[in-house]
Amino acid sequence: MFEQFFLGAQQDLKLFICFPILCAIFRAIFIATQKPDGSLEGKGKALFQCFRFGFWWGMDINAYVFVLSLVVVTLPGLFFAPWAAHGDKIRLVLGMIYAMAIYLAFIGKQIFYAQFHDIFNNIVFLGEKAEKNNLVDVFFNQYHGARRLACIVPYAILVYFGIYGILHTPVLAYPHFAGAWAYVFNTVIVLALIAFFYFFRYGGTFMHDDKPEWDTIPDIVKDDPFLSKATVDDLIALKLLKRQRLGVTMQRSDKENLELAKPLIEAKGGSVASYDDALKAFTHVAKGPKMKLPSHIFLIVGESYSQQYFDPAFADLHVADRGKAFMDDPHTAWIRTALSAGIISRPSIVSLMLGIFDAGLELNEREQFWQGTLPTSMPVQLRKLGYKTNYWYGGSMAHGNFNHFAPACGFDHAYSATDICDPDAPRSWVGVYDHIFLGKAGEMIQADQAPLQFHYLYTTSNHGPYKMPMKKLGFEAEKILNVKDDVLKEKIIPKILGAFWYSDKAINDFIDEMKRLYPDSLFIVTGDHGCHCSELQHTSFMKREYTFRELHSPVLMFQHPNLDKDSLANNVIGGHMNILPTIMELIAPQGFTYYSLFSSLTEPVTQCVTPYHWATNEFVGGCDEQYYQKLSAVRGDDVIRGTTPFAVECEAEKSLSAYILQHPELLQSVPDLLN
Repeated sequence: MFEQFFLGAQQDLKLFICFPILCAIFRAIFIATQKPDGSLEGKGKALFQCFRFGFWWGMDINAYVFVLSLVVVTLPGLFFAPWAAHGDKIRLVLGMIYAMAIYLAFIGKQIFYAQFHDIFNNIVFLGEKAEKNNLVDVFFNQYHGARRLACIVPYAILVYFGIYGILHTPVLAYPHFAGAWAYVFNTVIVLALIAFFYFFRYGGTFMHDDKPEWDTIPDIVKDDPFLSKATVDDLIALKLLKRQRLGVTMQRSDKENLELAKPLIEAKGGSVASYDDALKAFTHVAKGPKMKLPSHIFLIVGESYSQQYFDPAFADLHVADRGKAFMDDPHTAWIRTALSAGIISRPSIVSLMLGIFDAGLELNEREQFWQGTLPTSMPVQLRKLGYKTNYWYGGSMAHGNFNHFAPACGFDHAYSATDICDPDAPRSWVGVYDHIFLGKAGEMIQADQAPLQFHYLYTTSNHGPYKMPMKKLGFEAEKILNVKDDVLKEKIIPKILGAFWYSDKAINDFIDEMKRLYPDSLFIVTGDHGCHCSELQHTSFMKREYTFRELHSPVLMFQHPNLDKDSLANNVIGGHMNILPTIMELIAPQGFTYYSLFSSLTEPVTQCVTPYHWATNEFVGGCDEQYYQKLSAVRGDDVIRGTTPFAVECEAEKSLSAYILQHPELLQSVPDLLN
């Protein structure tokens, strides 16, 4: 029986081999037919990485061909001789069905790319409400649907003979062993097949966390928007799309979205007749500077730089002592409960740059936002004040296509730590170690002679999987954490807290150096979002759940020699979208016009609402939650049940962003905005 299994498994493996080859052929056809510049000269290395990475990524689905054939054909054939006798015919049928799925996905992608200059994305779901007869007309009359369908016949013939030929290549004969060695051999074969499947299923690794994904596409490929798209097999693209179902806002018409944005616009005194009218509602006129133009403005966004570790309840951890010293400085004004512009990194970063909420739309991945931006753009508005603007990212700018998005958003320069730091510089999961990245950025800033400079710096080291050598970096948990032994015994806790301690130290070392060099600097320090160490909840240190505020509130601090503790109008709430108007009200000349959805923190703020959460001077909650908490809550289960009080405002912010995405003509080039 095992001899039959051994021979059948080889047939399953041969069937599996067909489909990575087929996917590579379709990738080559896509590149050959859709390449944007008509030439691939000088892109040999990028092409190699495109095919190499695409091969492994495609295994996320292709590897199941082997398992399916093994389970459907080989194993039943061990017990039913007639089934085994027709095994190759059954494999051929299974292979043809899968090959047809690959072909249909490919022609769909070809049409979609021609229409939208992108591989499958959320726009696919708009077809649900489209007129189906019209779609059929477009398919047949605009995209030669009949010819594409007719090509199925020669394609099926070629695939049939290809699979047939591979299945009829010789197999290895079953070696016969005496006694116990036969059992050893059989066991090894079974284990090897299991290992084979998982190795290929996980893209050339046995670790699920190391599977290929969009963020790990090689930089040389990600730098080329077209090749980065070509890397993704069509069925993989559809699988990703299934996970990221189109938001409700993009299923609405543009008129519906603009109407839903009405509360946000009218709250500022505008109308909803058109986007131009809406933009006027977000116009502000600066009241006059509260300080001389600082030579340098630093917006430092620390990965997961959370307010909770600055709170008295977490004081014994001592992981934010340097940041607390910055916060306690008499010239630092800070917000106790700040709301990030996104609950994960990229929406926060993008929203801060662009001046409107990303709202889960991944605007940085949209090609129209690689060509133009909005008047609300932070770098554009600071350039109008004479500042040279630079974006510094602690990892690779190619991740998230920020190498395209940041310049289009208005930054004079955008730097990746992976480019400016030594190639051998130690790296965490996301990027170069913070102290090395910030040190190199500091050197380059010193070399820049521009009289007015704005620097947006984003660090990355405080991020899972927390594999940095913390002791070598100066963190000794037993000496720093004032906690009981049960906290230290949880190995992950010192790693998570150590990463925060390390990032806090690196950020404040950088601040101290910049203050020494440029004493008149304005510093704004925040985090991209909140964070938590869930393991702490189950130790003697907490023995409770995190509060909503602790989970979601990053730090938000402003420091300058002319500021004091009362400079932010005694506000206790605020958010990322208050940062730009606050900068403008601190430094812009009287009468200077700027654009912002929110008001300055130099004025009283009674509510802060994002597409994800909201806060008042008394309560805080999530936009999709049916409960909220007092700002003063000390336990996560201390909640108030009730409907979201700001659901309309949350939806308005999402709808405004969706409306703009539906109207790429509203985006303008940076030179046009500056002029």
